[in-house]
Amino acid sequence: MANIREEQGEAGERRVTTPSIQEQRSESRAAQTYAAFLKDLEANAGVVRELAEKAAQSVLCLLEQRLMDTEAKHLEAQLPRKVTDMLKRCPRHEGKVAKKYKLEQFLAMVAEELDTTPNEAERLARAVFVTVRNHISEGEADDVMGQLPADLRSLWVPEA
Repeated sequence: MANIREEQGEAGERRVTTPSIQEQRSESRAAQTYAAFLKDLEANAGVVRELAEKAAQSVLCLLEQRLMDTEAKHLEAQLPRKVTDMLKRCPRHEGKVAKKYKLEQFLAMVAEELDTTPNEAERLARAVFVTVRNHISEGEADDVMGQLPADLRSLWVPEA
């Protein structure tokens, strides 16, 4: 079982322990919230799970590069844990200051990462942002929007 941990006992022998009920529940909850997030993204974007995961990682990693460090942390605090874990694997923004780029650059980077057109990148980015907004508080959504330039804000704000 993947969740079984090995611990070293007093005599140096290894003994296998199973996760506590609390750890199991936490992991189950993390899996459920991640699955719900991806299901929403799949529906919003009209794509399969694999592309939904890639789009979420690309768009959110680039978004976090654009946000000040504290705001990125606040956003992550409201996202499902497995989405946050996915972002921690994103080496582009690790330990770097926020980058300023415009919508056109943002979409070009998403398009390149997902090997698609800028128009499709825009559609996917919009779907990721709608999904994120549905999974965070309105106050946090407003805080994120406040750090985006007007052209990127047009992706963040839901279409009328």
